[in-house]
Amino acid sequence: MLRIAVQTKGRLYEETMSLLSETDIKLESGKRLLLIPARNFPIEVLFLRDDDIPQSVADGVADIGIVGENEYAEKKKNVLITKRLGFSKCRLSLAIPKEADYKDVSWFNGKVIATSYPVILSDFLDKNNIKADIHVITGSVEVAPGIGLSDAIFDIVSSGSTLVTNHLKEVEVLMKSEALLIQHPTLSDDKKAILDELLFRIEAVQVAEDKKYILMNVPTENIQKITEVLPGMRSPTIMPLAKEGWNSLHAVINEKDFWVIIGKLKALGAEGILVIPIEKMIL
Repeated sequence: MLRIAVQTKGRLYEETMSLLSETDIKLESGKRLLLIPARNFPIEVLFLRDDDIPQSVADGVADIGIVGENEYAEKKKNVLITKRLGFSKCRLSLAIPKEADYKDVSWFNGKVIATSYPVILSDFLDKNNIKADIHVITGSVEVAPGIGLSDAIFDIVSSGSTLVTNHLKEVEVLMKSEALLIQHPTLSDDKKAILDELLFRIEAVQVAEDKKYILMNVPTENIQKITEVLPGMRSPTIMPLAKEGWNSLHAVINEKDFWVIIGKLKALGAEGILVIPIEKMIL
């Protein structure tokens, strides 16, 4: 049995549970338990606070964990990064009152900075020879300047709307963060085998993201030109139709290129274009 530590709530929790669901790992629903085993896969989910996950994996309480890169960098525990997961993206930034005149990081000399990430902030200040006081807050850091607790903040920024609401402006991005799959440095062979299967499933889900499967009827005389337009995995599938001079062509395209590619295909005579979403893709 492989034990995975997962955040108890928030956006990272929701996206992690969605990923596990897409990998067909079925958990008991409707129960707020600390530890829940899967019904159809040798894994159990341990729900913890996000800042406790690196420690739990380092100590072997959990074998693996999904945690924000910000917490991984802040805690500096002896764990391995197994995979970058690409979701729950944000950044850790310094922000100051929007009316303040800011030119460079020297502005922070002699200032008080409120944060929940004193280690990352301290490393940055030392590197830039900035002498500032760090005020550690475990809560709504963004309100600190407004109530006189600090001159600035160092905190997670996603959309930036919270900064605007609190009359703050982002002036320095210290690091970018995303969800990481971390693991204990030493796992048994049995647990490594389970982890490998989990990684295989995650990869299949992630490869399929933003991909579309398209089917169309194309004139035989334009097949070469049409295949040059399609950036498929290797090459598109082409099958002759009953109607002479026509073929059925199947391919995979990136969603971001969809409308540009479709326009080119229509110009080359493609008809009856059918677009199908892809759930999993095994390379």
